[in-house]
Amino acid sequence: MAAKKKNTSKKKVAKKKVISKKKVAKKKVISKKKVAKKKVTSKKKVAKKKVTSKKKAAKKKVTSKKKVASKKRIMKRRSSIEKPDFKPYERKHSEAYMSKKQISHFREILTKWKSDLQYEVNRTISHMQEDAGNFPDPIDRASQEEEFGLELRTRDRERKLLRKISEAIQRIDDGTYGYCEETGDEIGIKRLEARPVATLCLEAQERHELKEKQFRDTIHSDR
Repeated sequence: MAAKKKNTSKKKVAKKKVISKKKVAKKKVISKKKVAKKKVTSKKKVAKKKVTSKKKAAKKKVTSKKKVASKKRIMKRRSSIEKPDFKPYERKHSEAYMSKKQISHFREILTKWKSDLQYEVNRTISHMQEDAGNFPDPIDRASQEEEFGLELRTRDRERKLLRKISEAIQRIDDGTYGYCEETGDEIGIKRLEARPVATLCLEAQERHELKEKQFRDTIHSDR
């Protein structure tokens, strides 16, 4: 009986060991599967992040290129509104100041300048109406707002310049074009070609600029 009990006890111990080993082996397999699954999930997340990061980088590049292109276009427009293209007038020694040929020369410059500016203003309005949209992406929306801000500032400059050009054409019609509004002296052909809407001769302009500077300095010193 004692031998039988020993055999039964040994069998139970052996069975328990087998079961224990199976459990340990099963746990190891499950653990390995979990680790493998985590690695796969981690790799997928890293890959997804890389793709997202690349997409964002590509989008930023496109947005940046659009900004650069927009700024270049606006800068080109700004340079075109500073002064129109024309062939300088060659004045003869015996030719009187503001002769018919000179008047015709400046009328042509001002008329063409006005026409070019009006075309740019209309194109700006058309461009803003076509591109206006509520972009869901904050980067695109910020880029568009920045572009429109530059466009509006340029358009405001063009609008003010158009008014000055119209006033200059009116002075041609009145026969007062080319003479300083303050002193009555000749403004000069070269100065008018550099600034066709000029109303002051160089000396009067310098006096005005000096007064403005002194006025600004006085305001700053009082603050």
